[in-house]
Amino acid sequence: MAVARVGTLIVGASQAGVQLAASLRELGDDEPILLVGSEPRPPYQRPPLSKAYLSGKATADSLLLRSPEWYAGKRIDLRLSTPIASINLDTPSDGSGVATTRYGEELSFARLALTVGGRARRLRVPGADLDGVCYLRHLRNADELRERLAAAAHVVVIGGGFIGLEAAAAATGVGKDVTVVDIADRLLGRAVAPVVSEFYSDAHQRRGTRVLLRAGVAAIEAGDDGGRVGGVRLADGRLLPADLVLVGIGLEPRTELAEQLGLEVDNGIVVDSCARTSNLAVVAAGDCTTLPHPLTGEGRLRIESVQNAIAQAQAAAASLLGRPAAARAVPWFWSDQADLKLQIAGLSHGYDQVVVRGAPLSERFSVLYYSSDKLIAVDAINTPRDYMVARKVLGEGGTLPADRAADASVPLKELLAGVVR
Repeated sequence: MAVARVGTLIVGASQAGVQLAASLRELGDDEPILLVGSEPRPPYQRPPLSKAYLSGKATADSLLLRSPEWYAGKRIDLRLSTPIASINLDTPSDGSGVATTRYGEELSFARLALTVGGRARRLRVPGADLDGVCYLRHLRNADELRERLAAAAHVVVIGGGFIGLEAAAAATGVGKDVTVVDIADRLLGRAVAPVVSEFYSDAHQRRGTRVLLRAGVAAIEAGDDGGRVGGVRLADGRLLPADLVLVGIGLEPRTELAEQLGLEVDNGIVVDSCARTSNLAVVAAGDCTTLPHPLTGEGRLRIESVQNAIAQAQAAAASLLGRPAAARAVPWFWSDQADLKLQIAGLSHGYDQVVVRGAPLSERFSVLYYSSDKLIAVDAINTPRDYMVARKVLGEGGTLPADRAADASVPLKELLAGVVR
């Protein structure tokens, strides 16, 4: 039997899901909101899992996005441990319908939002299911990893992306023998310029982490007991000793429900700048989506960041209520690796010029990305002032003269008066 119909069903108790519910209330929506999630824990921040939480500097309670009192005060019905198995719309053009949980309960709704996030991409090699091979996407993964890390001696991290490097830094920081393995020819290759990749490779190795590039993984091998991981066999035959393996090779967006609904999917649920899916009555936000470039409106890309989840959720709430979408925001990201804070603003895809401010060996420098002489992004390593100035310029649609910006002795702030718009 279906329950009483709610105004909005939000599937996915994620950062985007919580923000969408909050934005509906901020926009004056008074209809019942049901936010459902498959995890047993209340919605929490995910970025600290591979940073402060893994290193023991944060607690589970400190990660909570909102308190129980907040949900009650906003009249948001939060249902945990409630995986959705199927969704049926009343008609293809109508956003109302019924969702059915894995346990057979029916949830009736007038409006639908998908904020289902993604899952860790699995490693497909022999031995990948051995005890001691871990992933890091959920709080339960982080709890398991912290416990195993305490007892581990040799740690191998497969994947040289942000999560892998953050976890490697945390493991090295507590005295573990750590090796990072990546099949690519440089770290963070899809996100940063070669100069930044080289810097992070050198910086991690200075701190005691081994970095092996162009190194494919052939298999995970068991130790003497046969049931637990004992090493990582590389494609060239080398065996790396390991009693703990962390796999960080990317995220796969959860698109099953969208596909079931007949929504367009292309490396994520396809949405427009207003977070509307191919069925304009249904919205989606967060890591599960692929969207137009947030500043140019061109192409399609998937942005895995807190900022994007929040901005999309705000746009989705406005769309559900028939309101104008908020102005496009400059994407931003951050990564903490040991004592190195990387702050990124903008999107560097398509750059044709790179300007380096400062000396990478000083571990305080920034990289400005340009396309056709226009600033499109910044990577700031331990240089928050450069980050803030560049982010301001990007937000105003301006640029900074590359020749003058290259002089690290001149604060970027002094160039603001000459910003070209």
